[in-house]
Amino acid sequence: MKNTTLILLLFLFSIGAYAQKRSDFKGPAYKNYKPWLHKTEPITVYTVIKKTKLTGPAYKNQKPWQNTSEKKYVPIVFGSERSKLKGPEYKNYKPWRKNNN
Repeated sequence: MKNTTLILLLFLFSIGAYAQKRSDFKGPAYKNYKPWLHKTEPITVYTVIKKTKLTGPAYKNQKPWQNTSEKKYVPIVFGSERSKLKGPEYKNYKPWRKNNN
């Protein structure tokens, strides 16, 4: 019985040790790795812009399995018109003005 328990515990610890992704590089190859020389596929990141926001008793009494509200996902886009500006134009940028010149 003790041997079975010991083997089971050893097995569980070994699963936890190999659960993380391991790098193929070790030593100097890992130290001198240049990520910009290898191609990677970009990943699209999404955010939720429309979801119900409850407060008070409605939030306390909500049932998650009865939630029928639809969530709208929008991809996050990096870079904007403001990121292209420099100097005083960047400082004085007003996003509420649609036609910034």
